[in-house]
Amino acid sequence: MAEVRTLHVIDVGKVVIADEEDRPVPDGGFRVETLYSGLSAGTELSYVKGTNPYLSSSWDPVLGLFRPDRAAAGYPVTRMGYMEVARVTDTRTGAVAPGQILAMAYGHRTAYTAHWADDRFVPLPDDLDPMLGIYVAHMGPICANGLLHAAADLCGTDVRTLGDGVRGRRVVVTGAGVVGLLTALFARRHGAAEVVVVDRTPERLDRAARLGLDVLDMDAADPALKVKTRWRHAHQDRGADVVFQCRGRPESLHLALRMLRPRGTVVDLAFYQDGADGLRLGEEFHHNALSIRCSQIGRVPRGLDHVWSRERLSAETIDLLRHHGDAIRGHLVTDVLPFDDAPAFVADLAARRRHTLQAVFDMAGDMAGDGAGDGAGPA
Repeated sequence: MAEVRTLHVIDVGKVVIADEEDRPVPDGGFRVETLYSGLSAGTELSYVKGTNPYLSSSWDPVLGLFRPDRAAAGYPVTRMGYMEVARVTDTRTGAVAPGQILAMAYGHRTAYTAHWADDRFVPLPDDLDPMLGIYVAHMGPICANGLLHAAADLCGTDVRTLGDGVRGRRVVVTGAGVVGLLTALFARRHGAAEVVVVDRTPERLDRAARLGLDVLDMDAADPALKVKTRWRHAHQDRGADVVFQCRGRPESLHLALRMLRPRGTVVDLAFYQDGADGLRLGEEFHHNALSIRCSQIGRVPRGLDHVWSRERLSAETIDLLRHHGDAIRGHLVTDVLPFDDAPAFVADLAARRRHTLQAVFDMAGDMAGDGAGDGAGPA
């Protein structure tokens, strides 16, 4: 039986590559070998730092509550990651063919045995750079789902296109990480009148500018004052039509609320690892009658699940990558490294000894041209 190498977190700050036995390919199943595996620095580092909520509680799907009386996960954490690109090597189903390249979400491992009925997979078109496939199964749909929530906020269940919530509107994105930059590109792709990205990290603002996006530095001046001076709708009606909040800090959500026009909506895609003790709801949130909509990839807006599937959001992601793939590969992907280097790299990120925007583990060993964008990754 073949051995599979997989990334494990064995304790806080301790990351290793472990060997596992791969299971035989069952009827209806197929086996893939990983080409690329993208790192989601926010979610995955929470396991390395020990801040992930599943380490101290468990999700009760019936009650919709985190239960502090039991933990869902403990160390070692043997599966994390959701941005894989793989080649089919063996199949016992007509759903895939040998040699086919798929986008999947099974974690950082050199190979995986899947079943057509249990595992999600998206065939990648031949004209797409396979490394960009890391965004197709999960990360891209996360961002597309944010636009879908903005559309539902404006149109209810009568959402026809992903652009219905941003077309012709003035949009702010708080947070210039991967989620924020992809969301900003989606908004621009789907007809937003203006898109402004707000962050405080110079390197990330530089990446956003290289992607052709307008930027504001959180620390240079009050972004809310700038936005509300710039965007006037009517007397006493100024600010962004919609803000996509993509930075997991409470002060960022507070800023997002301050930048909105009255009765505007924040679509929140952020994961608040450390809670949100600094969130202030007695000021703009209350006085301007604002709304916060949580966009979470497991839930499309109510009433749209029969039309807007995960597959449709993946198709929207492929469309975005076809139009902006070269820029994304050049400016968003900052680190490409061999899988053998993954444990030290991830541990260094968690300890803030180094930084990245988008890291990709090259499982195929093809480092031609190193693919590492145009510089070291930002904080």
